[in-house]
Amino acid sequence: MSIFKAYDIRGKVPSELDPALAQRIGYHFARLLKAKKLVVGRDMRTHSPQIEAAVIEGIRDAGTDVLAIGLASTPMAYFAVGSQPCDGGLVVTASHNPGEYNGMKLCRAGAAPISGSTGIAELEQLCQQGPPRPAEKRGELARIDLLDAYSAHVARFANVQKPLKVAIDASNGMAGYTLPPILARLPKLSVETLFMTPDGTFPNHEANPLKEHNLDPVRALVKQSQARFGVGFDGDADRCCFVDETGRTVPNDLMTALMARVQLARHPGAAVVYDLRSSWVVREEVALAGGRPLRDRVGHSFIKATMRAQKAVFGGELSGHFYFADNYTCDSGEIAFATALSLVASSDQPLSKLVEGLRRYHSSGEINFQVSNKDELMREVRTRYKDGRQDELDGITVEYGELGRAPWWWFNLRASNTEPLLRLNLEASDAALARSKQAELVALLGNPHHD
Repeated sequence: MSIFKAYDIRGKVPSELDPALAQRIGYHFARLLKAKKLVVGRDMRTHSPQIEAAVIEGIRDAGTDVLAIGLASTPMAYFAVGSQPCDGGLVVTASHNPGEYNGMKLCRAGAAPISGSTGIAELEQLCQQGPPRPAEKRGELARIDLLDAYSAHVARFANVQKPLKVAIDASNGMAGYTLPPILARLPKLSVETLFMTPDGTFPNHEANPLKEHNLDPVRALVKQSQARFGVGFDGDADRCCFVDETGRTVPNDLMTALMARVQLARHPGAAVVYDLRSSWVVREEVALAGGRPLRDRVGHSFIKATMRAQKAVFGGELSGHFYFADNYTCDSGEIAFATALSLVASSDQPLSKLVEGLRRYHSSGEINFQVSNKDELMREVRTRYKDGRQDELDGITVEYGELGRAPWWWFNLRASNTEPLLRLNLEASDAALARSKQAELVALLGNPHHD
């Protein structure tokens, strides 16, 4: 399977990604963008310095200057591209993947994303050509430290006027590097921390907070320390997940609804984008807060494009990506954390109470099915549920009934881009209806697949 994915580049080192290929990627990336200057950063993986050095050489071979920012979370790299004069950039990272993986996330000027359909597929084709021809004049290399500037940028999103204690699990990822100077700017905040030392071998647990068991350490820390909430970050800190003061996970769509209130208080009447797997409560809450809810496809490139086109102030995905117009329309786990701080610090209620009213509908969560006949099953589902309202914005969504007029239910079924999986999300106005319809679809799709 190719390392050139729908949203980034990712593969095992050195069998799928080695310095020679990294150098070719750097060269052709610079040529693809016709760039005069590109930003390059890297995460804490053991082989990231080697991959980063090769990418830089390739970019310079193309005659393009490099602004190297060194260690950086993915959001910090986006900040660098957005705030510095350049034509785009990349960060060497494999996000939440295990330590043997590495890769790259890429963007154009202004931190506009590059996806499979907007450059990655073309980059793959270019890298399959013969050896690159170095430019007559190699690009220059300059190094800059933006950690202080980035920490100041993130801290502006946090309004903490009274003492607040929180628990943080950095998962031995890049949040352990970016958070300390951010926290130092918030004197009213006290923190209990876990696994803050960046370590690309991930010695404590996988850096993927979407898996419930990876939140268990911060869940325990919240209860032990009596923190107001807890947060777990992924490896490159562009995603995070939250638990309330009781240790209960707060689903990311409900966090989208809560954080939308904060953003809409600052930007009344603005649009908020959410992915189509999210609970209908997001649409309802955004409208109640005076905003304009916009449903969109899954994936950062789609969310960011819609936010830019519709001048949306905020966006959220079920995967734990949260997007901010005031952050170059990019996702940032650190800014999501800062926004959650503002939310909890400004309320007399604990996070569990703030969320309680949003748990009014009943969802399945994402259920995966490993199948060999994705297209055939999708056709069968379309036919079986033809009496519902159907759309194919992303996979197939079928709706029955109307929000505010129970009973109602809906589901979305999407095919994975990279695996032989169908992904189901279902929600209903009451628990019995949700259970019944989930059982009905499971009978049609087969046994759920577990990691």
